[in-house]
Amino acid sequence: MWNRISKHHLFWPLMVLAALLLFNLIYKPAFFSIRIQGGHLYGSLIDILNYGAPLILVAIGMTLVIATGGIDLSVGSIVAISGAVACLLVSKSADQNSLGIVLTAVAVSLGLAIVCGLWNGVLVAGVGMQAIIATLILMVAGRGIAQLVTSGQIITVSSNPYEYIGAGWLALLPFSIFIVAAVWLAAAWLTRRTALGLFIESVGSNATASRLAGIRSRSVIFAVYIFCGLCAGMAGLILSSNVSSADGNNAGLWYELDAILAVVIGGTSLNGGRFYLSGTVVGALIIQTLTTTIYMIGVPPEITLVVKAFVVFAVCLVQSEKFRNVLTSKWRKRRYQAEREVTHHV
Repeated sequence: MWNRISKHHLFWPLMVLAALLLFNLIYKPAFFSIRIQGGHLYGSLIDILNYGAPLILVAIGMTLVIATGGIDLSVGSIVAISGAVACLLVSKSADQNSLGIVLTAVAVSLGLAIVCGLWNGVLVAGVGMQAIIATLILMVAGRGIAQLVTSGQIITVSSNPYEYIGAGWLALLPFSIFIVAAVWLAAAWLTRRTALGLFIESVGSNATASRLAGIRSRSVIFAVYIFCGLCAGMAGLILSSNVSSADGNNAGLWYELDAILAVVIGGTSLNGGRFYLSGTVVGALIIQTLTTTIYMIGVPPEITLVVKAFVVFAVCLVQSEKFRNVLTSKWRKRRYQAEREVTHHV
């Protein structure tokens, strides 16, 4: 029973998340306290879910891309483009509180995010370019596009409907949590209740064999890159609306790396094939909890990334079955030698 539980793909990610939460509870006993203020729930756990929502969205899209054997390094730039375009359209409006203007800005931003995903899909599936190179192009160019949209400045908006996307509340909880839940449920249903999930895993395992078996590999790759771009676009809207501003230079910076780490921590292999959306969500929560913990204990900003990298490295080692087997074999060998010595003395 223990072997079956310990080999489950969610076991070690959940154990790491539990360890982080336990550390926070010991360091700050009020960490788990949740209070109702003004009809809203407040607390560290709510903050982790709220601030981790954009990363979870990006990581969900990244999971499907990685499952096909690809990678998307442009998600951070798409986050910046989406937020910049939306804030620009809202800021240029005479009535920023107009629901129609906000919906138009959201639609245009998500449309551009889909176009960005389609561009990556064309380069990877259509042209045959390596995914890391194809998405690296948009990663660099996209950041420049976001800065062009904002003219190198921070665009601020004062729109209650737009602010509601990332800073609004629904049924006591932040509205961003419901966006993430809807996207995760839709992705889980499409990949586990239809044949799409099998197609994605088949393409990731062997694209040529999948094509020969009748699977439209190119269409599958197009679909996952478009979906990943859409997820990054929604993340950009949440990020920008949460602070009522858009920063083309820093918005979504390094999100692609955090998303890849979340996918790997969640148990999905970078080689493609089998993927775990639930594991990705847990991985993203681990990264966000780790970030919250680092800030809470007062780690100096100049070494924050070093501490974060070290912890993530340790987490990946713990998850490695080969690494655990090496440790276990050494422990068993030492135990066997100790028992032999005791028997010899007796």
